[in-house]
Amino acid sequence: MVKNVHSAQPVTVEVTRGTLVESRHRVHAVVADAAGNLVHAWGDAEMEIYPRSAIKPLQTLALIETGTADHWRLTDERIALATASHSASAAHVMAVEAWLGEIGMAEGDLECGAQMPTDDMAMRALIKRGEAPCRLHNNCSGKHAGFLATALYLGEDTHGYTAADHPVQQRLYQALVEMGGTDLSDSGRGVDGCGIPVYGMPLAALARAMARMADPAAAGLGPVRAAAAKRIVRSMVRHNFMVSGRGRFDHAAMTAGINVAKRTGAPVFATKTGAEAVHAAILPGLGLGVAVKAEDGAKRASDTLTAHLLDFLGAFDDGARADMAPFLDMPIVNAEGKPVGEVRPEADWDKG
Repeated sequence: MVKNVHSAQPVTVEVTRGTLVESRHRVHAVVADAAGNLVHAWGDAEMEIYPRSAIKPLQTLALIETGTADHWRLTDERIALATASHSASAAHVMAVEAWLGEIGMAEGDLECGAQMPTDDMAMRALIKRGEAPCRLHNNCSGKHAGFLATALYLGEDTHGYTAADHPVQQRLYQALVEMGGTDLSDSGRGVDGCGIPVYGMPLAALARAMARMADPAAAGLGPVRAAAAKRIVRSMVRHNFMVSGRGRFDHAAMTAGINVAKRTGAPVFATKTGAEAVHAAILPGLGLGVAVKAEDGAKRASDTLTAHLLDFLGAFDDGARADMAPFLDMPIVNAEGKPVGEVRPEADWDKG
């Protein structure tokens, strides 16, 4: 394990062009263990953030703990889809539609709103066909399919399941409190992009929650939650394309981790990106959780720092570094695609 780093200053992620640093992003990061200890920290560990989609692994706990997953005989691919911020490729859309059909629901039952695919091929195909995007294309449609499946199994109203007082959302809130180990009753409140409530959460609490997913035994989780956490991580890793999509950070990072495991036998890890430059990672082999937030919401900054953090923690070998080069050595390119600069953490950021 590398030497513990605790810095009151966030990491500055620099954007260069030629010989100058053209822009700078301030990025806060926390690494915690399953006992709740902060192993590494840069910046304000207690800064309250909206964790956005980075908490989808936590939100998926109820799908398994309630018995819903077993009732509907959900595959690991479906579990991964419940954690997803997918790109709405054809594979994603067909998987969500099939899942809804299996539980007697349809696109119109989703309350996540329509969204244009972020997968370039899917977007171009949709435009070429002259079709408008629908709710299946929403990057959170898999999570919402899981909400519907849970409500159906428990005999709850499937209408209005996005409301803060609906049992579906109450279970998710409780999981955040329990896994993060922090009272959120006076934290910020908002509405996420897909229509569900979003709660302010200290960055350290997000890291602690991910560490408890990484090492349920050390965290003292009960057998039901421990089994759910392990299944979620396994599903995300095995079906990481479903979690994100082509060219996306999560797909690239988890694939790189699988390749490391094949070469060295090292444990795999799971990552989850959220809007406004939030990232989280679950590292079972180390029993650690990671939480990252760029102050200005710049995803290029959180992407590159999260990649460097995973490398710093020992998750990568030389092959993984090559696989993750687009994020570890993120290029700035001109209109012809030629590299003219890079996005990088400041020098000695990992020395504290």
